[in-house]
Amino acid sequence: MHASARSPDWLRRSSSVTSGRGGAVAAGWVSRSWGPAAAMNFSEAFKLSSLLCKFSPDGKYLASCVQYRLVVRDANTLQICQLYTCLDQIQHIEWSADSLFILCALYKRGLVQVWSLEQPEWHCKIDEGSAGLVASCWSPDGRHILNTTEFHLRITVWSLCTKSVSYIKYPKACQQGESARGITFTRDGRYLALAERRDCKDYVSILVCSDWQLLRHFDTDTQDLAGIEWAPNGCVLAAWDSCLEYKILLYSLDGRLLSAFCAYEWSLGIKSVAWSPSSQFLAVGSYDGKVRILNHVTWKMITEFGHPATINNPKIVVYKEAEKSPPLVLGRLAFPPPRAAAGPLSSTESEWRQRSHWDGHQALQWYLARRSSRNTASQGRARGQALCAAASFPPSPVFHAEACRRQSQPQDRHRGAGLQSRQLLPGDEE
Repeated sequence: MHASARSPDWLRRSSSVTSGRGGAVAAGWVSRSWGPAAAMNFSEAFKLSSLLCKFSPDGKYLASCVQYRLVVRDANTLQICQLYTCLDQIQHIEWSADSLFILCALYKRGLVQVWSLEQPEWHCKIDEGSAGLVASCWSPDGRHILNTTEFHLRITVWSLCTKSVSYIKYPKACQQGESARGITFTRDGRYLALAERRDCKDYVSILVCSDWQLLRHFDTDTQDLAGIEWAPNGCVLAAWDSCLEYKILLYSLDGRLLSAFCAYEWSLGIKSVAWSPSSQFLAVGSYDGKVRILNHVTWKMITEFGHPATINNPKIVVYKEAEKSPPLVLGRLAFPPPRAAAGPLSSTESEWRQRSHWDGHQALQWYLARRSSRNTASQGRARGQALCAAASFPPSPVFHAEACRRQSQPQDRHRGAGLQSRQLLPGDEE
C-alpha cells in the first residue's frame, strides 16, 4: 500500500495542541505525512465537546461538535464549509455512507436532526416523543435512520425518501463492549440481523433492508446473548453468549446452526470476536488471555495465541516508550544585571559580591544586621529581597513575614496605658 507524500497545507504548519475532558475542550487534529522522513505535524487547536469528531466516509469532510453547534470543515484546508445549529446539546453524530447527510442525536430531548451538505437549507427533525431515545444509526443505503427507544421497547425505522415509518419490536439490549452488538448489517447492505429477547429467551431476526420485511426468525441456544456479527461475505452469522459461559454459535443465512464452539467451562468466557476480511477465519478472544482462530470449513480451532504477563523468549523484541525530560540546569544569576555602559559599583553591591558564596542563614543574619541601621522598614525589606534574588535562593518566609508585620505596626508601640510592650527585634527603632 502506497500513500502520496504530498500533504495538505494545514499539515505543513506546526502548532501546539491542548486537550481536555468535559464541556468545551480544545483538541488538535493530527495526521502523518508519508515519505522517507516521516514526521507528524499538528494543526491549530479547535474547540470540541464530548469528544464528538468524525471524518466523512469519503475523507473529504471533518465534522465536530461544540455544544449545540455542528461544524463541518474541509479535510484538506480545515476551512469551515457548513455551520449548523441544533435545538440542544449534541450527544451523538454519524455520517451517512455516501457522506451526503449527517445526523445529530439529542438523547435528552428524544430528537434526531439530519443535515444535508449538498442542500444546506434542507433539514429534517425526527421526534420520538414520550418513547424517548437511547441510540440512533444510519442504514447502509444512507436513506433510513434506525432509532432505539428507551428500555429497548422498539426500533423505529424512518425513511427520508418516502417519509414512511416501520417498527421492529423486542430488540435486545446487549451488554456494553467494543464487540457487543445487538444489530448488524451485511456488508452489501441487503440484510439486517437483530438480537431479540422474548419470554426470557434469546432470538435472532433477519430482515430485508429494502422493505424491512422479516426473512428468518429463530431462537439461539444461549443463556444471555451478548452480540452478533455478520461475516464480511454475508453468508455466516456469529452469535456468542455472555462472559459467564464460553459459547459461540455459527448460523447460516436461512437460520441453520452450522457449528458451536466451546473452549472451556466453569470460567469467564468470550471477551471479543472478529472476522478476517476474507471470511475464512474467526478470531475469538477470551478472558484466559488467549485468542483462538477458527477456520470456515470445519469451524474447529486451528491455532491459538497467548498473551502472557511475562515474556521469557529471548528472540522477542519488546519496545517500551519512555518519557524523558532534559535536566534542569540552575545557574547563578548575575548581580547586578548587565548594563549598557559599565559603571562603578556601589559599596553595597561590592560587599554583596564578596559574600555571594554565603548560604541562606548567613545572608539572613547579614541582612538583619544591616537593616538595623536603616530608618524605615520598607527600605530594608526591598533591599533584602533584591539581595536574596541575586544569590539565587528564595527569600526566607520567616524574615519576610516578620518584616511585613513590623511594617504594619504603628511607630509608637507604647500608645495607650492599657497596651503591653513587646520585645524589640533586630532592626527595630528604640
